[in-house]
Amino acid sequence: MTQWLKPFDVRLFRESSETTVAKLEKHLADLSIKGLSLTEPAVLSRAARALMTTEREHIAGYDEDRLAAIIDLYVRTGIQVHSPGYMGRQFSSTVPLAGVIDFVSSVVNQPSSFYEAGQLPNVVEKIMADELNRFIGWPPDSFAMVTTSGGSLANLTALLAARNDRFPGFWTEGSAAYPDQARPAIAVGDDVHYSVSRTAGVMGIGEAQIVRLPLNGEQQIDMDRVRPALDAAERRGLRVFCLVASAGTTSVGAFDPIDRLAQVAAERDIWLHVDGAHGASLLVSDQLRHRLKGIELADSLTWDAHKMMFTPAPCTLLFYREKDKSRRAFRQRASYVFDEEPDSYAALDSGGKTIECTKRPMIMPLWVVWAMYGRALFAEKIEYLCRLTRDVHRILLAEPDFETAHYPESNILCFRYRPGWVRDEDVHRLQVTIRDRIKLQGTFFISKVDIGGVAALRVVMMNHLITEEHFRMLLAEIRAAGQELSGGRQDDQQHVGGRR
Repeated sequence: MTQWLKPFDVRLFRESSETTVAKLEKHLADLSIKGLSLTEPAVLSRAARALMTTEREHIAGYDEDRLAAIIDLYVRTGIQVHSPGYMGRQFSSTVPLAGVIDFVSSVVNQPSSFYEAGQLPNVVEKIMADELNRFIGWPPDSFAMVTTSGGSLANLTALLAARNDRFPGFWTEGSAAYPDQARPAIAVGDDVHYSVSRTAGVMGIGEAQIVRLPLNGEQQIDMDRVRPALDAAERRGLRVFCLVASAGTTSVGAFDPIDRLAQVAAERDIWLHVDGAHGASLLVSDQLRHRLKGIELADSLTWDAHKMMFTPAPCTLLFYREKDKSRRAFRQRASYVFDEEPDSYAALDSGGKTIECTKRPMIMPLWVVWAMYGRALFAEKIEYLCRLTRDVHRILLAEPDFETAHYPESNILCFRYRPGWVRDEDVHRLQVTIRDRIKLQGTFFISKVDIGGVAALRVVMMNHLITEEHFRMLLAEIRAAGQELSGGRQDDQQHVGGRR
């Protein structure tokens, strides 16, 4: 065999796959509690370089030990999403079968933006759209769904569609098409994901044209102040064309009142987009669906399957209530991809509805798991994670040296270590320092977020292996870190915790 053909040998494929699967099986079977073990970039770079072949003139032979070492290095350096110690981010522990199908997608390498390149992915994208729309509630033949690589891209795409719908000349002529009109603006909750404000900059609207709607005590958009804020924006010469509601904010998992916001949007001819990247998955649960009351009134919805649907990243679903508007984000011609006379095949193409010309068949892992196990797998795991979060909130209420920052609406909970000896002005720094110390210890991985300008510790329950006992272990580590930082000082003045 010609030397350069050897890496393509199917027998080598089987051998390398077996090595890889054995390593991953060992990884998944490890139930030890692991947080985040950070390696200095220079150290990691040296380790990675040491695993590279030194051959420069010829194709190096296959080295099973080298591959095994590379996989070991990859697996152990990074977040351990399958460990009970992982409570820090919204990246999900995945259903193993989903990873297997993602592996298949990588090998067959069928881009899914156009039907002719990825036939099954395009068909099952429509199937999953129909399956999930049963929980959204739009008329079956009126809506559309397209996959995008991440929620940020979905939000950008939806807001482009909204702008082009309300300002049809903007795509071709820009703002010059509307010289004497009010400036386009976007209204958002004050805790909206940063991708939305980034979108305003990317679209040329400008962050100064973002109207931030005040929040209530539960970190939701305060309905009593929505109309006054929109009126004030109008007096500033702004025309709000899109209102973005959050279904599960990144900070605390709060759900804005979609039904009431939809009423305001309808009154003022405003496109209502719901960023449900995190929380839209609650729709598949009969117990939790009410969190998104009114979702059928939205114009568009972002839904990340790589969060609460437990599939490999990225896999985001962007829904439109009116399918014709799904093609308004982009207005372009390209003879090398877009057919002059669309047929039944081209009708399933998504290339005209997304930024991506080459797109991974990201729907496949989600569809296969859904096809194999059905809705109940997703619903029951989501329900467990949300129930666990409520249970650990109850644990915190009984701890006098902790306080909770909110009542959890989903699987995100923020709280503070606040014994009586801590002065108000020191609370922020203490939480930041404790979080950094917990991260360095490497047993648990948690995050932090500022709420009302004061840092809070943040846990996100994404792994079904986490139990109340793991959380109690985390609290013990936090308390020990706090006491060490205080110089061993005892809590003479018991601080009444869990005030919410």
